[in-house]
Amino acid sequence: MSVYDKAHELARALSQCSEYKNYKRALDRIKGDEKAKEMFLDFRKKQLEIQMDQISGKDTGEKMKQLENLYQVLSYNDDLKNLLEAEAKFATLVADIQGILSKAMDLDLKD
Repeated sequence: MSVYDKAHELARALSQCSEYKNYKRALDRIKGDEKAKEMFLDFRKKQLEIQMDQISGKDTGEKMKQLENLYQVLSYNDDLKNLLEAEAKFATLVADIQGILSKAMDLDLKD
């Protein structure tokens, strides 16, 4: 079996796991709500700006406060709160898988 076949098998398994299904369901709910979708995309844009500033070595203190405030506002919308929580759980799963792959290929710097 080729590596690509295994990758497709992993993708199929991921698409059946509860973390993915919950994330997809939460994402679909937001897609149907234009205001919530716009708020989420704005939040994501601000997150990316902060990440780019951090990479560039810029001070992100004020932007982080703004992002935290925006997160608080988003949390009042149950659909957005569910999306952020589901996204975090799915991201953790994907990161765990990445860690497993790195360790299996002896690419883990922790040892």
